[in-house]
Amino acid sequence: MKILARASRPLLFLMVLLAAYEVTVGGFSSHILATWAYTVAFGVLVVAGLALILLGNEVLEKPAVVIISSVIPLALSLGLVVDFLPEWQTPYIIFVLVGLGLIVFTRMRPSNRFKILILSLVHAVAGLIIFIVPIIIVLNGTVPSAWFVLVSIGAALIGIGGILLTLLRSGRELLNQKIIFSILPVILLLMTAAFVAGFQSL
Repeated sequence: MKILARASRPLLFLMVLLAAYEVTVGGFSSHILATWAYTVAFGVLVVAGLALILLGNEVLEKPAVVIISSVIPLALSLGLVVDFLPEWQTPYIIFVLVGLGLIVFTRMRPSNRFKILILSLVHAVAGLIIFIVPIIIVLNGTVPSAWFVLVSIGAALIGIGGILLTLLRSGRELLNQKIIFSILPVILLLMTAAFVAGFQSL
């Protein structure tokens, strides 16, 4: 087992507490589907944080991590679409279901040459929604608090985390594995804090 650095455990524990808090309060949305989407996203963060604390860094190298990590941006972006872009709700639900299904399918077939393309496309669309929508609705006054833009910062951080995981699985030496393992808990904590603060500002 690749043991976590001593400093990583309290960071991950704080991340789990923040995500668990967001799960218990149930978010800000008056839409049931959006509430479920946010709850799923933060619930996955809780599970991911606990897995890292209990099982160590080696869990990051498991193929299932790709599937699980895809749920977070897909669920968060779905919640935002339901709340702020209701006219796109149905087509985006279809995109989420098809996208996640294709990710699962291609990961079950390691030799599938389209797996990186599909993963990148799905994450790019979901990530852009999480990043752009809060900025737009803050600028046009749809939401009362400018602090909601913290959700966009969380999206940027989740993108950085995704890049680090990609580097880790690719085996490329652009960044030392030890450096990635030490940076990732910090990014996960800051990302979760930004998401929670952003959503709680409404």
